[in-house]
Amino acid sequence: MTPSDVKATLSFSDGSPSMDLPLYKGSIGPDVIDIRKLYAQTGKFTYDPGFLSTASCNSTITYIDGDKGELLYRGYPIEQLATNCDFLETCYLLLKGELPNAEQKQDFVGRVTNHTMVNEQMQFFLRGFRRDAHPMAVLTGLVGALSAFYHDSTDINNPQHREIAAIRLIAKLPTLVAMAYKYTIGQPYVYPKNDLGYTANFMRMMFATPCEEYVPNEVLVRAMDRIFILHADHEQNASTSTVRLCGSSGTNPFAAIAAGVACLWGPAHGGANEAALNMLEDIQRNGGVEKIGEFIKQVKDKNSSVKLMGFGHRVYKNYDPRAKLMRETCHEVLNALGLHDDPLFKLAMALEKIALEDDYFVSRKLYPNVDFYSGIVQRAVGIPVSLFTAIFALARTVGWIAQLNEMIGDPEYKIGRPRQLFVGSERRDVTPMAQR
Repeated sequence: MTPSDVKATLSFSDGSPSMDLPLYKGSIGPDVIDIRKLYAQTGKFTYDPGFLSTASCNSTITYIDGDKGELLYRGYPIEQLATNCDFLETCYLLLKGELPNAEQKQDFVGRVTNHTMVNEQMQFFLRGFRRDAHPMAVLTGLVGALSAFYHDSTDINNPQHREIAAIRLIAKLPTLVAMAYKYTIGQPYVYPKNDLGYTANFMRMMFATPCEEYVPNEVLVRAMDRIFILHADHEQNASTSTVRLCGSSGTNPFAAIAAGVACLWGPAHGGANEAALNMLEDIQRNGGVEKIGEFIKQVKDKNSSVKLMGFGHRVYKNYDPRAKLMRETCHEVLNALGLHDDPLFKLAMALEKIALEDDYFVSRKLYPNVDFYSGIVQRAVGIPVSLFTAIFALARTVGWIAQLNEMIGDPEYKIGRPRQLFVGSERRDVTPMAQR
């Protein structure tokens, strides 16, 4: 870390000694105030619910400027990666720090391709779940169970173990997600096919059956590949912080990633695109486009419980840069499939138009986010709404691994242990039962 010439001084009005706090510079973005010695010197903690102003680590992987609407993977703008690279190139970048050359890419793709199959016993593990279980419930169990099948790569402090665990997770997540889907609909599992690319292979495992081969549509494959790229990492979000916190205990990589999957399940995080599609379906059931004005009125009503899902973002105070790319992809897919007249898609486009023009939404910077468009694309491709978050987990796995590996390689890392502001009862004594 690069020290800043500026120093911060913390003073107290009760006469306690003041304290100098060092500052460190980011290569871009805000400087940070180092408070590591605060408790030792003052006996006080900081208080920051939701960690809105707290940097939990230093990182070289992903940078977000929410005011500008900028997202960089290892310094590369997301717009350039999504239009010029495929998902496995992006995986290599996040893991290694640089884009691969042709030889490096061939080697990396070959290693991932050779690990796409999962142990055959995984299908028996699946049978323990109900057929109507949510795919994320299934996926959380499957990812955690990988450590039981691949215990030769569970030492988080061994670089070779971390390397093979990373390849295995990236390679096997599409297989596991497809298996979870096939199980819920009662179809046979489809094994990976090594002569297909990563995303085409995933779509074949999803939609092929033994009686009818699936021929991947290039427009749809590219759309799904772009979804994977746009969701590959997003700085220190809730699930990434969960993976880092879980991994800080020294647990194996599979368990840490399973913790990330569980966190991602929440509707405020990875479940946002599922929530956005469910919202559209609710509006459609209640009258569709003709009733959209009534829906908007309810959204604006402070006393209403109706929420606008798929709009706005915790980080971005400008247009989500991923949403711009996903919007283009959305229209490419709708054109390729002839779905522009589908009632739900017409409703989505009408809602988008209102949100981009209505002062209420514009003034609050409630622009459509990536979840709004990616949900529409996935529905068009044929992916059920309940599987959206599992596909998000598939894409985010590489980001989690990169962040986990970075944390382990940081000489300053230690087990996470947040502190608290205690506001409960002071010390008191237990009274005998008869006196209570």
